[in-house]
Amino acid sequence: MATVEGQRAIMLLLLLLALAQMSLTSSSPPPDPVACADGASNCTITNAYASYPDRRTCHAAKAAYPRTEQELVAAVAAAVAAKRKVKVATRYGHSFTKLACPGGNAGAIISTRWLNRTVRVDARNRLITVESGMTLRGLISAAAEAGLALPYTPYWFGLTVGGLLGTGAHGNSLWGKGGAVHEYVVALRIVTPAPASHGFAMVRELGTGHPDLDAAKVSLGVLGVISQVTLRLQPMFKRSISFVKRDDTDLAEQVATWGRIHEFGDITWLPEERKVIYRQDDRVDVSAPGDGFNDNLGFRPFSATELEADRVQDDLLQENGTDATRCTAIRTAEAYLESHAFGLTNDGVNFTGYPVVGYQHRMQASGSCLDTKDDGLKSVCYWDPRIRGPFIYNTGLSVPLSRAPAFVADLKRLRDRNPQAFCVLGTSGVLMRYVKASTAYLGKPVDSLTVDIDYYRSHASGTPRAHADMIDEIEQMALHKYGGLPHWGKNRNFAFHGAIAKFPRAGEFLKVKHRYDPEGTFSSEWSDQVLGIKGQSTNILNMGCAMEGLCVCSDDSHCAPEKGYHCRPGKVYAEARVCAR
Repeated sequence: MATVEGQRAIMLLLLLLALAQMSLTSSSPPPDPVACADGASNCTITNAYASYPDRRTCHAAKAAYPRTEQELVAAVAAAVAAKRKVKVATRYGHSFTKLACPGGNAGAIISTRWLNRTVRVDARNRLITVESGMTLRGLISAAAEAGLALPYTPYWFGLTVGGLLGTGAHGNSLWGKGGAVHEYVVALRIVTPAPASHGFAMVRELGTGHPDLDAAKVSLGVLGVISQVTLRLQPMFKRSISFVKRDDTDLAEQVATWGRIHEFGDITWLPEERKVIYRQDDRVDVSAPGDGFNDNLGFRPFSATELEADRVQDDLLQENGTDATRCTAIRTAEAYLESHAFGLTNDGVNFTGYPVVGYQHRMQASGSCLDTKDDGLKSVCYWDPRIRGPFIYNTGLSVPLSRAPAFVADLKRLRDRNPQAFCVLGTSGVLMRYVKASTAYLGKPVDSLTVDIDYYRSHASGTPRAHADMIDEIEQMALHKYGGLPHWGKNRNFAFHGAIAKFPRAGEFLKVKHRYDPEGTFSSEWSDQVLGIKGQSTNILNMGCAMEGLCVCSDDSHCAPEKGYHCRPGKVYAEARVCAR
């Protein structure tokens, strides 16, 4: 086997080659998360990464692809009449969690893939109505054609409108109504179960002021199938973006104020470098000069061959690498990203300097790996499960903004114990965004700082990861010491244990759930666990469960004692229980 130094040289070369491939112009389209062995029968449902946290495969007896609301009603009615459990699948399936899994083998999947049209645009009243399967990109484009803009969105535009509402997906802002898309929903139509006397399914119209709208805006898919959504838009505007890199000395103080100073300002912390990249991002008038464009480097097509080679090196680094090796690779990649302005260009082609000014619909989200021409898997989105490329966990947590400075101070203390340990987070470091308190029952109850981290995941269950104890301590610290909440569409199982109790209006949501779906047609074991129904827990206690995030260890057997990993207290948050070597 090559020496670690040899691995370092090979890995860096491959990394640079992969980065160079980011400018590929086409790629193969991502696979449908629903696959049926016999037409629309004997199906499996997964996500964009082809793996849920517990690694179990989800099965369904039937799948339906309605193209109209009438066909959607018929699909729900057929499932209700047959007493099948039902779950909704989206076009690309970007939730890590099992909210699309009906449970068992007899359930039904309803895909919104072909419910993807614009119903109407009311430019005068600044409203747009779309079907729930429309992607965020389609929504943004349709609004822009009418001279309108959705002010705040997630950064990835491959999400569907129904999917992002179901999981409470958000962008970044404390201004206006905040960064969550569901705050701009003024009406929706949802198909729910009904008695046999009403044909087993019905369409409910929830308009402005309807008492159930705040339940349906973030529904986890357990109320029914959203058919159409109406959102409030704004006149088109431009944004001015600059990325500013500074020391992290005053990071704890900055997190409390940055989101109030800059409308779209986020923060990327690079712990090992002791640096912070501040996104200085503000609204400007449409008359401001500039035609900037955001084509995020991570969302462009990648060479499949190089992605597979990178994964081989990732595995080698996990087995035999050093902290120094990982950090060297990360610094090289970060330098590349910074020199290319993270994918921003001033004119759609070239980056000539900050600020980059451009129209909202060209700046707010990206995903050019979806601009597909099917090149036979030569180039793909980096997470495409059909190749053995990157395979990661994604954690999304939020802490009350009032407690964010203390949380960040604790993170810095943990960093100071071993700065190089944080290189396992890769080039994305620790992304910090802002979300305002929500009117939705299952939205953020208070103004919050959200934290996103990505990190290595092995294809083999129970395989130790470098510095997994550090990541687990961060997660437990956020959730338990600082009263944090998990993102509904991200995270491993343990993050959801007891989480529903932190939502003050969860009881009201469950009342709506019981009225809309009294027989639990849209429930599953997973959704019942997340919602705390019947006292169920998302924790799965078994040998090695903490190594996969299926539990918090309370015994050495939950770790991997045969590999030298035992259940130990956290280094800074002593109440944490982590698998440490």
